[in-house]
Amino acid sequence: MTVKVINKSGMPLPQYATALSAGVDVRANIDESIVLKPLERAMVPTGLFVQIPQGYEIQVRPRSGLAAKKGISVLNAPGTVDADYRGEICVILVNLSSEDFTIERGERIAQLVLAKHEVIEWEESETLDETQRGAGGFGSTGV
Repeated sequence: MTVKVINKSGMPLPQYATALSAGVDVRANIDESIVLKPLERAMVPTGLFVQIPQGYEIQVRPRSGLAAKKGISVLNAPGTVDADYRGEICVILVNLSSEDFTIERGERIAQLVLAKHEVIEWEESETLDETQRGAGGFGSTGV
C-alpha cells in the first residue's frame, strides 16, 4: 500500500525492522531533549505528514521495548491518524515509571501500523440477538 509522506524531520523515513514486522518505528523530531517525569506526558513531533488512502488509518502504538524497559507508553494507545488528517504526526508519550525519562532527538518513540477499517452503517433496533454471555462484561467470562 502506497502512502504519500512529507518528511520534515531530516531523518530517514520509518523502516520495517524485519520482513514480517507489522509496524514501523517513528523517531522524535525535537531540537532539545524532553525530560518526562513520572506520570508526565508530552506530545512529541515526528516531522512526518501523510496522505492515507480512504478506508485506512494509521495506528500509533507503543514500542514494546520502551514500555517493558522504561515504562514509556503512548497515552491514547492506539492513537489514530485519520485519512483526512494532513497535519504533523505527533505522539502523546506518558511516563508510567517511577524514574525520569529523557527523550532525545532521533529516538524511536512509537510505532505506526497501517490498518484497514470499515465504515459503520447503523441499523436502529428495539432488540438484539441473545447470546450465552448476554450483557456480562469486565471479567464475566471467568478470565
